[in-house]
Amino acid sequence: MVNKQLNLTDLARLYNKEDTVRELFERLRWPDGPICPHCKSKEIYRLESKLDSKSPGRKGLLKCKKCRRQFTVTVNTIFEGSHVPLNKWLMAIHLFCASKKGMSAHQLHRMLGITYKTAWFMAHRIRYATTQPPLADKLKGIVEADETYVGGKSHGKRGRGAEKKTPVFSLVERNGRIKSQPVEDVTWKRLKTIVRENVDKTAIFMTDEFPVYYKLGKEFKGHEVIDHGKKEYVRGRTHVNTVEGYFSILKRGINGTFQHVSKNHLHRYVSEFDFRYNYRKIEEGLRTAIVIKHAEGKKLAYRD
Repeated sequence: MVNKQLNLTDLARLYNKEDTVRELFERLRWPDGPICPHCKSKEIYRLESKLDSKSPGRKGLLKCKKCRRQFTVTVNTIFEGSHVPLNKWLMAIHLFCASKKGMSAHQLHRMLGITYKTAWFMAHRIRYATTQPPLADKLKGIVEADETYVGGKSHGKRGRGAEKKTPVFSLVERNGRIKSQPVEDVTWKRLKTIVRENVDKTAIFMTDEFPVYYKLGKEFKGHEVIDHGKKEYVRGRTHVNTVEGYFSILKRGINGTFQHVSKNHLHRYVSEFDFRYNYRKIEEGLRTAIVIKHAEGKKLAYRD
């Protein structure tokens, strides 16, 4: 089992065979035994290939007694249809979870001995697996809100109103979780829905002096503002340094690791950085196991 003690060397030694990794994936996906991905039945049996068979079945093949359909642990996951060995998938996921500022497709291509196109597609599938469902409960306590601008480099204005850049809006619970997403603009009409869906009314809302936040702040128990325009960055408990610290990691990853990120794919990169931030207090091995569990129900075609 992948655990917090496993590093990359241990992973390569213990899970260097596809059969071993398949067993690991089965344990993580179905801790209480296989479940049919088609009809959800638990009446499953394993198909064993005969030694003298001229057309042996796929390894790890299972069959449902109820709907009579065959499947493996990769069906209805990010691994479905991939010809990359599962041990390389496991290595790639671990590298993603252990790299604070991300892992580029070029790096995966070199380290795993696969083509760049395959590495690029694998990377986006893993990012898709890190996409987290809507928050089970809203952010509470002290919640910081801010936006940053990422994308194509252009001369001139760097912050709000910068050309050829995409705004990324983030809400972070002080010492807790973060929720980020690219947005078309940072108007009140755009941000109010995101804030209302993710922040509890009892929260203390922390923002900078951007006028849109004053209107949003009226909906919460308290609204404290730090005025960056007056060179003010901390006043007692009032600051947005937590969310700005997250932005620094996001930008260093995008500018330093990936060099360029398409606007069409930015949401997946943001999901990747959100995932690592929200699971920052656990070890890489456990993060790897969580990504494998989250891979279920997330198929991604190359055209998408």
